[in-house]
Amino acid sequence: MPAANGATDFSVLQNELKGTSIKIVLIAFDLLYLNGRDLRKLPLFERKAGLKKIIAGTDVQFSESFEIEGREMFAHACKLGLEGVVSKVRDSVYASGRGISWVKKTCAQRETLTIAGYAIDKGKWDGIYVGRRKGADLIYAGKVDHRFDKTSATDLQKRLKPLIRKTQPYAKRIAHKGIWVEPKLLAEIEYRAKSAEGKVRYPFFKGLRENL
Repeated sequence: MPAANGATDFSVLQNELKGTSIKIVLIAFDLLYLNGRDLRKLPLFERKAGLKKIIAGTDVQFSESFEIEGREMFAHACKLGLEGVVSKVRDSVYASGRGISWVKKTCAQRETLTIAGYAIDKGKWDGIYVGRRKGADLIYAGKVDHRFDKTSATDLQKRLKPLIRKTQPYAKRIAHKGIWVEPKLLAEIEYRAKSAEGKVRYPFFKGLRENL
């Protein structure tokens, strides 16, 4: 599943590819062609069996399947803080486009995070920067730019303007440009998953904590 902040993630990918980091892993989950042979009409479990043999002993990781009750699997994935699950019909053929053989279900997680600043892009509201408390430090937890309408954005900007400060409130400076504020307002954020660094992925602004 793709990351939320495309530009930032692409930059991270470029930096990682320059070195020998083990943070980036290729995970293979299907095999559509092999030596010029079209395998799309084969059932999924046969395609995966062939894929597993091909990548055995390589650095490519195989995406295992779990044949258990769907609700149990989904609940466990959400409990672990994962983005969600993809359910597939075991003997389905591969078909392009949308269908009923593959179903993606995402987890919805909520967390109260501290607003550290906001962004203005070409004169327009472009979301908020949030942080997570770790002792006395505020750690960057991502940028939230979804679920703002004109009214909510205007109201929030009015609340934040009196709190503007010159420096970032984060314990460790981030590269993003923003208008930084005293970390006093709390926002309720809904998201699908967290990155290894603790950044929220696919985040949505649900409102200020005091208003919920």
